[in-house]
Amino acid sequence: MSTLSQWQLRAAFAARLSKMYGREVPAYTTLVDVSQEVNEDVLRAQGADAERLGSISRVTAERHGAIRVGTPRELGQVARVFAALGMHPVGFYDLREAAASAVPVVSTAFRPVDGDELARNPFRVFTSMLTPADPRFFDPGLRARLENFLASRELFPPELLTLADRATADRGLPHHEAERFLELAVGAFELSPEPVDRTWYETLERVSAVAADIGGVRSTHINHLTPRVLDIDELYRRMTERGIEMIDTIQGPPAWRGPDVLLRQTSFRALAEPRAMRTPDGDVVSGALRVRFGEVEARGIALTRAGRALYDKLLALVDEESTRAESGASRAEIARSVWERHMPATEEELAAQGLAYFTYQVAAGRPRDDGPVPESVSELVRRGWVRAAPVVYEDFLPRSAAGIFQSNLSSEGTRHSEQQGTAYDAGWLSDAIGREVLDPFALYEQEQKRSLARVARELGVDGSLS
Repeated sequence: MSTLSQWQLRAAFAARLSKMYGREVPAYTTLVDVSQEVNEDVLRAQGADAERLGSISRVTAERHGAIRVGTPRELGQVARVFAALGMHPVGFYDLREAAASAVPVVSTAFRPVDGDELARNPFRVFTSMLTPADPRFFDPGLRARLENFLASRELFPPELLTLADRATADRGLPHHEAERFLELAVGAFELSPEPVDRTWYETLERVSAVAADIGGVRSTHINHLTPRVLDIDELYRRMTERGIEMIDTIQGPPAWRGPDVLLRQTSFRALAEPRAMRTPDGDVVSGALRVRFGEVEARGIALTRAGRALYDKLLALVDEESTRAESGASRAEIARSVWERHMPATEEELAAQGLAYFTYQVAAGRPRDDGPVPESVSELVRRGWVRAAPVVYEDFLPRSAAGIFQSNLSSEGTRHSEQQGTAYDAGWLSDAIGREVLDPFALYEQEQKRSLARVARELGVDGSLS
């Protein structure tokens, strides 16, 4: 009996989810088509350099999804479904603090963590959970109503969760069970035809459109699905030429002459989708909700903690210079200027200053001089003994994610900032879902250290390289 391994389940789920979302949101298919066109053009123009941060087959197939749930129980169930696909919770993101408008959610991302698994299929899902206990957004009465509503719904059928647990334990499923699992898993994220209680939805929408999207309906759905592109600025231009309304900016680092780092994201604006609405007198009428959009991303090099601190410092400097700008320069122009003044302009400088993660391997045909093996990684690279490859950033940026959310909201909602917010962190989230939320920096550092250990062994270097 043939068995589908976890990575094969993951690849099949990502492909089927993409097909389903394309049916539901046709503009997403346009986004995928334009992304592929841009990637092919970049590959023709740049050759092997275009694949420095991932093979073209990986980049073309790559997707990240986004979903939203309401409670720790629901998040725990999501974790079980994604565990079946070899995906683990990585990183803690507090969008309440990153957003200027009302976005009452905390998030994590489920993804593969092993390098080989990422190479096979790097599908990841940014998963947000509502925070009804935060008094800045929900007064006691609304919180009680919301929690009762969330407790009464079932997002994931028991059969799906049983199959998910079996796939996790057995690291795969027999073909017939795999087919059933995929059917149920994709179905759980389809847009439900069930009528939406208009009054309840509008009550939550006055607080936050995101809260209404999560707690105003009796199901969940894929909120956006994101292809990866090699030139996001060119994609933005081509999508606009095709008449697709894009959000105002590309979130994340600016376009500049130096290395691409972390993550750049943009999207087309949320579309008004027809939904059945139930009125207070029980009638079902036609309505529309504007909550889903099409996002696209360009991934760069993973930064170390020191590199990330520099990135955050530069963002603050861009904010400061944009506020007092008198030249009429755009924010993008100011950001480019800040980057060119303060960010290392080459991968070699990023590595030498300990600002980014790289993997290392002994170069074929390395020099065979009579001198001792250099004990400095930078010297090994400089003299051609070792080659460095940048580690791709596999995670997300809270401010960028919040910026995408905000750009697709019709109003800022309501936020009582004078109230003390409820505390959440990675430890709380780990306890809530019953599995450790992994530290992305630790994962990148382990990958770099493993590669250096291999180099040291091959070159016969005692101790560790630095």
